[in-house]
Amino acid sequence: MARTYLDWNATTPLRAEARAAMIEAMDVVGNPSSVHSEGRAAKALMERARAQVAAALGAEGQDVIFTSGATEAAALALAGQGVHCAGVEHDAVRSWCAEDLPVDRAGRISVEDPGHAAVQLANSETGVVQDLPEGLYFSDLTQAFGKIPFAFNWLGLTCGIVSAHKLGGPKGVGALVVKRGTDIAAQLKGGGQEMGRRAGTENLIGIAGFGAAAEAASRDLERGNWDQVEKLRNILENAIADRANETIFVGNESRRLPNTSCFLTPGWKGETQVMQMDLGGFAVSAGSACSSGKVKSSAALVAMGFSEEEAGSALRVSIGPDTREEDVMRFAEHWLKCEGKHRARRG
Repeated sequence: MARTYLDWNATTPLRAEARAAMIEAMDVVGNPSSVHSEGRAAKALMERARAQVAAALGAEGQDVIFTSGATEAAALALAGQGVHCAGVEHDAVRSWCAEDLPVDRAGRISVEDPGHAAVQLANSETGVVQDLPEGLYFSDLTQAFGKIPFAFNWLGLTCGIVSAHKLGGPKGVGALVVKRGTDIAAQLKGGGQEMGRRAGTENLIGIAGFGAAAEAASRDLERGNWDQVEKLRNILENAIADRANETIFVGNESRRLPNTSCFLTPGWKGETQVMQMDLGGFAVSAGSACSSGKVKSSAALVAMGFSEEEAGSALRVSIGPDTREEDVMRFAEHWLKCEGKHRARRG
């Protein structure tokens, strides 16, 4: 059976540019911390990637700290900081914060003290994009990076986090981006790599792929590729809305990522839908990939005011520039066929 991948918010296909950069990096033998010629060559490759990531983010190279991913980057920025967040944040952020910021049914977060708050730029499950307050301490930029235009230096943030595999890079590498002069205490201590803020020999191969992916993602954004993605997302939602009257589209009254559709069909469990779609050849999600396999309602949707039953019926479809109109229409037809059978069983 031909497979159709519609779970880009969980992870994206590896870009050709990233693959080529990683293969090139595999032949670089030196350690970036070594002072000999081989070490300097490795260092140069890493710093080129750092500049690529920084340019794509609208930041400066020295402000980018490479990590093993966004989860580690969040811990590096948030541990011991006394930061507050809303229940819609990713678990990697919520784990370090006091979860008491209000969020409305449209996914909009209210903040009174930005200097001690964490607010995501875009939600991984609903796609809702926030208007970040000036002076915000921390933002999870992971889902927004490469999909919508922004510049770290213009957002007024102290810290932000990103992950390579969300924009066509490899898994297992990410970055913390910090405002110049910010004091970040290292959690991993040793050789003093990453300007003394994250010890351990850098993942040169992954970092090279990250840099190439970030540069390519910026080109896609500039060319308007994600505008076409948004059109496909709207085609999908309209096809479903026309024939599924009970289905609720989350956050569609707010600004959203161009590729993300989260919809609820109360009484039809999200994990059941995921399995039925999988059997039909479609890869989709019932929420954040980090929560897959856990039979529980989405914490983000519950925080927005949806009931446990509604939140438990969520399905997320997230697409990308490689997605075709025929892909979303075939998915819509299969989903509607299954939804019709579900309604018939309920009587």
